[in-house]
Amino acid sequence: MISREPTIERLATAQQLLLTPFGLDESHLSRALAEITAHKVDDADLYFQYTRSEGWSLEEGIVKTGSFSIDQGVGVRAVSGEKTAFAYSDDISEASLLDAARTVRTISAAGRNGRVKAPARKVATSRSLYGGVDPISTLDSTAKVELLGKVEKLARSRDPRVAQVMAGLASEYDVVLVARADGTLAADVRPLVRLSVTVIAEQNGRREMGSGGGGGRFGLAYFDDAQIAEYVDQAVQQALTNLESRPAPAGEMTVVLGPGWPGILLHEAIGHGLEGDFNRKGSSAFSGRIGERVAAKGVTVLDDGTIADRRGSLNVDDEGNATQRNVLIEDGILKGYIQDSLNARLMKVPPTGNGRRESYAHVPMPRMTNTYMLGGDRVPEEIVASIKKGLYATNFGGGQVDITSGKFVFSASEAYWVENGKIQYPVKGATLVGNGPDALTRVTMIGNDMALDTGVGTCGKEGQSVPVGVGQPTLRIDGLTVGGTA
Repeated sequence: MISREPTIERLATAQQLLLTPFGLDESHLSRALAEITAHKVDDADLYFQYTRSEGWSLEEGIVKTGSFSIDQGVGVRAVSGEKTAFAYSDDISEASLLDAARTVRTISAAGRNGRVKAPARKVATSRSLYGGVDPISTLDSTAKVELLGKVEKLARSRDPRVAQVMAGLASEYDVVLVARADGTLAADVRPLVRLSVTVIAEQNGRREMGSGGGGGRFGLAYFDDAQIAEYVDQAVQQALTNLESRPAPAGEMTVVLGPGWPGILLHEAIGHGLEGDFNRKGSSAFSGRIGERVAAKGVTVLDDGTIADRRGSLNVDDEGNATQRNVLIEDGILKGYIQDSLNARLMKVPPTGNGRRESYAHVPMPRMTNTYMLGGDRVPEEIVASIKKGLYATNFGGGQVDITSGKFVFSASEAYWVENGKIQYPVKGATLVGNGPDALTRVTMIGNDMALDTGVGTCGKEGQSVPVGVGQPTLRIDGLTVGGTA
């Protein structure tokens, strides 16, 4: 058997799923794009997508729900200046494609003089970060149900105080094809899986919750016994810890954030403020500050869509651009923003491979992939030991941020009160309140234990959700406001 280069293989897969069954080929795509560019537009693209997804959930020892869905369609976009015209259809056909093309080209009424020469075909460069496996088919239905049963049995065996176990298994096979007005063709085949575990523990009438889980761009065989045990132990330990928690103190204090998932604070409070659309419009706290110091020395923040098998990684973004490793803040100095094609063109900078959309029914915009802070040289235990009185937060729940002001509020789902360098007891109800750009300047110690999250993140922006990754080392931040219940 002769294998093809991965980029060509992905393009062939996309054509077989998204064009051939509907009597389409590349000539039809060229014709639709020619219809759009017959008017004077700055950019145009076609985005075809086929998505097959499956989900199973367990509760009270029973697999109560199972779901399976297939969705497919095409989004057609024209861009003129800052304006975007967009149409989409779940009917993939020549007629609907041309109808959408004629609709969106009205964004620009001015016609071009003479015929526009069709651009030469070119296949976009791309990464090879994950295999093109269909994860749904990597385990049969019986094995998936048994996997969830194993999670439930293992969690209950860990401690008699475990009163309830909920688990979910999700798989997705996503194939996309992008055709751009400049003749570029790009495709990606994107597997995605996730296993989630939630545990409720009960003691003396008190009930507390813990969660664990993870996933990435691979098959379901990733969830072997060792991986399942790691997720279960995380959920059970968090629930049991919270059973012993006391009300959190409030006030301005030193806060130490643990590695990995606490990077969600970095994602929300810093990352969104570095997206190109907010900065082009001047609505971000970081607008116009490239080259300035925006963080303490030692703080280096990256958005990297090129990490193998990661939930937030992509071989190409949803505009056909190869993903990149983008340095946003280097040693405290703001170096750049993350960009899609539209905002990059208007800001006169190259796109960074961050044009993302939830589906064919949505327009792309600059979005994060895997956003994290690089590690420093401090031992994590040394950082915790440096706290005279303060909070050590190792896990977070929800949070929100105001992009313009940079103000954020986050709730800690697992945290500890520390005095004289010693962990005293777990606390409940701690919220971190601050300003993202200001908080970065208050970082005084950076651990050598940088870790990425386990693969659970989903980011929302303007009604669109996309999978992302976060990460950071242990961090000490001085003078952060903690809202508590004590």
